Amino acid sequence: MTLLRTQLGTTLRGHRLRQRRTLRDVSGAARVSLGYLSEVERGQKEASSELLASICDALDVELADLLAEVSLGLRGDDVRVRPLAPAAEAAGVPAEEEGTAAVASDEQPVPEPALALVGAPARASGRPAGAVSLAA
Repeated sequence: MTLLRTQLGTTLRGHRLRQRRTLRDVSGAARVSLGYLSEVERGQKEASSELLASICDALDVELADLLAEVSLGLRGDDVRVRPLAPAAEAAGVPAEEEGTAAVASDEQPVPEPALALVGAPARASGRPAGAVSLAA
């Protein structure tokens, strides 16, 4: 089992290296100590949402995109999302009334709720300007 902090660090490091940037450059732009950023990239520290937003801003990566990438990495290629309840029950139809039109949950993946950035109005770059929180 991969830890969230490990996958986050690996993904952040990948973005930094693809941009051919140093830890010193990104840590300065994100206003995070070089040592702490290194520990985050190695999965040794849990980064707060504010810290992640700052690092993402320094890397010019949307926080939502980073989290989606991390989610895919944690899930792996062979794991499918299963609903908590059959599709008909989730739509408010009792199980007895489903009939034969219902599709078994094994046959298709269920989409996950989208994450949205909620906060202050967006700047010209499209990024939120103030505190960032996640909402489903």
